Amino acid sequence: MKRKHVTLMTSVSIAVLIAGTAISQQHRLRNHTETEAGSISLVKANKSAGENAVSFKQVGSSIKITGNGIPDHLVGRFPNRSNPNRITEQKVSYTIPANPKAARRITDLELGFSFGISLHGVLFDPLAAEFWRGDRRSGWSYNALGGALSLGFDESHAHVQPTGKYHYHGLPTKLVEMLDWSKNTHSPLIGYAADGFPIYAINGVVNGRVQEMTSSYRLKSGSRPGGTKPTGKYDGAFNEDYKYVEGAGALDECNGAFTVSPEYPNGSYAYFLTEEFPMIPRCFVGTPDRSFKPKRP
Repeated sequence: MKRKHVTLMTSVSIAVLIAGTAISQQHRLRNHTETEAGSISLVKANKSAGENAVSFKQVGSSIKITGNGIPDHLVGRFPNRSNPNRITEQKVSYTIPANPKAARRITDLELGFSFGISLHGVLFDPLAAEFWRGDRRSGWSYNALGGALSLGFDESHAHVQPTGKYHYHGLPTKLVEMLDWSKNTHSPLIGYAADGFPIYAINGVVNGRVQEMTSSYRLKSGSRPGGTKPTGKYDGAFNEDYKYVEGAGALDECNGAFTVSPEYPNGSYAYFLTEEFPMIPRCFVGTPDRSFKPKRP
């Protein structure tokens, strides 16, 4: 196993996620000019964040999710050198459809809208409010896990917003370990996307066989345009360094596929967290609930 994952068997139906940017929409955008990807140094997860509380309750055709946003696994030290924020309890309140359906068209994940929520009530929030020269209109957004910027992630590829919200930008390693993920079986249920479809990690079952559900995103060839745009080769420092190549992996544009799992013995469309870009999906096949986009104060 490249990185560990966990399986979660609860009687939960579906969950929704909160929204929010990786660093918070309310902070002043920093003027970044870094153009090279690099390795990231993860803060060792050896501390408790507190007592987890979460509830999934079906009300009619919806699932209501409430909780305090505190993970039920060990976390890194926060504040740390690259993240000055402390984990605090949150008012978790999201809604997802109990019976999700594919929409007529794909909806791209936008900054300020969380992708989904774990069964422990922690949000999956892959996008970071970090842009080339601090300009969100530049068309170049930094890949949070690309290593060009140091954002203080712990071993679960998570960090903390100024609001105190702990959230995942990539594979939630400590959660996956807690759930006893194994390369020989279908991934345990990890959570739900904002459109109600389930989220698993790495492994699925296709045509009766366990297989790694690999991403179909690949780095572009050549170099970035330069000029008023970033220079250097496409190396993963920016989200725009990647492109979707249909059929290059096992997953579709939204990092999803049809799979047969213990929770869905007749099969279901599902999203998969991957170890390679995009790690957490960047679009929805269903209609994401607006509760995953926070209201501005």
